[in-house]
Amino acid sequence: MVEHELTIGLVMERLDPSTEWGEPIWRPLQALDGTPDTPAWTVLDRQADRVRYYAGAFTVRLYSTDTQFYRDNLIAERPRLWVAMRPDGPEPPVEIIAVTADPTEGEGYTQTGTELVEVVDIPPVTAAQIAAFVAAHHVERTFEKRKRDKRPPDMVGRRWPTDGKGP
Repeated sequence: MVEHELTIGLVMERLDPSTEWGEPIWRPLQALDGTPDTPAWTVLDRQADRVRYYAGAFTVRLYSTDTQFYRDNLIAERPRLWVAMRPDGPEPPVEIIAVTADPTEGEGYTQTGTELVEVVDIPPVTAAQIAAFVAAHHVERTFEKRKRDKRPPDMVGRRWPTDGKGP
């Protein structure tokens, strides 16, 4: 298995709650090709109800065994990166767990119930790097349907008789 790493920058946004009992909403706003020389969690813009931050540099790991998923993502109408995050503490109040180009991995983070998963568009240079990785490492695999067991339905979970009357 071949592994390759890409580094992206991530811009996050904090939206103020709509009621006094609500909590702020954190969401990724934009992925950047490469990373600027800016410290993580630097405020980029402040408005009345929202603040935008440069959240820092994050690694997107690519695996040669997952090229089919990357390829499907890249040919979609809007190729995306999945950003998995969880509430962390007061500063910054979210922890970015992973950034992935694999839709199935992104969906997998939603299954725990503790992580939030949002998507952002893949920046052009990063998309080209992912496409080059897919072109270099993709191996087409044919789907092979498993053969059905020839046991009758009432025999499922039981062994064939050893008296020689089974197949």
